[in-house]
Amino acid sequence: MKIVVLAGGLSPERNVSLSSGSRVCATLREQGHEAALVDLYLGTDQDPATLFSAPIPAHLSQVGRQAPDLEQVEKLRQGGAGMFGPGVLELCAQADIVFLGLHGASGEDGRVQAALDVLGIPYTGSGHLGSAIAMDKDLTKRLVAPLGITTPQWETMLYEAQDIPALLERLALPCVVKPVDSGSSIGVAIAHTRQQLEAALTDALALGGHCVIEQYIQGREIQVGILDDQALPSIEIIPKEGFYDYENKYQPGAAEEICPAPIPAQWEARLAQAALTVFHALGLSVYARADFIVTEDGTPWFLEINTLPGMTPTSLLPQEAAAVGIDYAALCQRILDASLEARRAGR
Repeated sequence: MKIVVLAGGLSPERNVSLSSGSRVCATLREQGHEAALVDLYLGTDQDPATLFSAPIPAHLSQVGRQAPDLEQVEKLRQGGAGMFGPGVLELCAQADIVFLGLHGASGEDGRVQAALDVLGIPYTGSGHLGSAIAMDKDLTKRLVAPLGITTPQWETMLYEAQDIPALLERLALPCVVKPVDSGSSIGVAIAHTRQQLEAALTDALALGGHCVIEQYIQGREIQVGILDDQALPSIEIIPKEGFYDYENKYQPGAAEEICPAPIPAQWEARLAQAALTVFHALGLSVYARADFIVTEDGTPWFLEINTLPGMTPTSLLPQEAAAVGIDYAALCQRILDASLEARRAGR
């Protein structure tokens, strides 16, 4: 097949996306597909014929310790407005399918999917509506909590700097501050003290000040991938220090990742059922990854679900797939095949 791998974009998760996309593109080529890696935001002016055989820069596979400077990325854009760079949609229209290696608000929130739907261009992963819902942590919780899914208490707020003193007086500790629509733990902070809460709320203003303030749950961090409507074995993450933040996610050796997670069979079954319940409630398709905190009594506390899980060298979904004998190349092909079927079925 002729496949365009879209990556990059203008999101704090840009570098993670480029790492995912570069690995996916290289693997698809190894499997005999014609694959071109294209930056969603920067676009391309190259001849499409050369893009499908252009070398993949080796440095893209590694994710730096810090999120990218998006102002600097914007300066690299050669004209045009919007999230699609020059030549991107024209190139996508020539492909049999677009493999979305995107993460975060630039590609995981349903807008790219909606544009491709309007143009009749098949793509990987969930449809535009499910993607948009899942990206909104508040809306996701509102939909799944009535279904018996245990989730930490939360409230959503849009605030400004002058509101912080009143919030410091009112909010209960400990709590977690997280952007309502971001991923890769960018902007996430755990506050045990008023000083930590003030710092977290102040830092969150740089991301717009639209946050979910969530009850802090002490427990084991366990995540569950879903592939083609089946739950994969769970994976437990144990950071060597701190919590599973941006740096611990993408720096090799920063966290211990155990798959299958060393938990009782009853816990595994509860996690799988909860993940699938969320997946179906949001109308998702093809693949996803749900994040939980599991307490000592085995209760899975649902945090969020990711509709375009990372496909970097340290990502969790490929590890979970490997635990049931699905290697990286087979995983990419399964995603392609299931996505084409989902698009044909209107999902």
